[in-house]
Amino acid sequence: MKKLMTVLVTITVFWPAALWACTGDCGDQWAVLTPKGYIASHEKTLILTALGLMLLVVVPVILMTVIFAWKYRATNAHADYDPEWDHSTRIEVVIWLVPTVIVAILGTLVWTSSHALSPYRPLASSQPPLKIQVVAMDWKWLFIYPAQKVATVNQLVIPAGVPVDFIITSDAVMSSFFIPQLGGQIYAMAGMTTHLHLIADEPGVFQGYNTQFSGQGFSGMHFETVATSQDSYNQWITQIREQGKVLDRPAFKTLELPTKNEDPQQYSLAIPDLFDSIVTSFSPNTNSPAKTTPTPMIED
Repeated sequence: MKKLMTVLVTITVFWPAALWACTGDCGDQWAVLTPKGYIASHEKTLILTALGLMLLVVVPVILMTVIFAWKYRATNAHADYDPEWDHSTRIEVVIWLVPTVIVAILGTLVWTSSHALSPYRPLASSQPPLKIQVVAMDWKWLFIYPAQKVATVNQLVIPAGVPVDFIITSDAVMSSFFIPQLGGQIYAMAGMTTHLHLIADEPGVFQGYNTQFSGQGFSGMHFETVATSQDSYNQWITQIREQGKVLDRPAFKTLELPTKNEDPQQYSLAIPDLFDSIVTSFSPNTNSPAKTTPTPMIED
């Protein structure tokens, strides 16, 4: 019995406490609990608050199940025996009132946080937002910096402390854009655009993923997000303009071919309306042979 109680206490108390305390280097698998941005920090607080509220019911129920089974076992001659008992007002009040209060609190949290943390809601900042257009492809991410006239593949660089307005679409099947340490995920869909506003509070390197299964190359569809100083970011942009390959129409047609585990690439953008043309190419009124003709996959 003592061993069983030890296991139950460990599972119901110390493990959630460890999650709450995991704010240091807990590895990629704990990325959601090691936020490095405004949105991710609030999402972590929301997750742990909801967990704590639910444990107010879960922990007592688990403990009382074991305690009652032990106390009222057949061999315990000292336990009260009342075969006519069928009602307790105090128990009824507890089992109905406590969950009702918890659900009401959770409902309020979900309602307010859904609006406050909406991916479409711009972040308040003294810095103007940086616009980045994101395109999910087979099986890589294309990042377009329209104002800077550069583009990258599987490489995202942003200045720390500057809000970023991601405008997201897909040039292939549906994908899911997710940088756990900066904020929640949002879907990328062909012919549609979604928005995501994020900010990195400090410099660092954060992993980004596609969390929507999208075919053979899905496992390699990830990228590094590098948050750096404004000066380093400006130097990086200048370097791409001077040394990067040119992303023109022929180069983009090659880029559209399905590939696996694509290495980061940098381009000087020569197609000002590239993002819009990708979105509109899936319109029923648009004739786009590239979308109707299957393309071969480039193997590693």
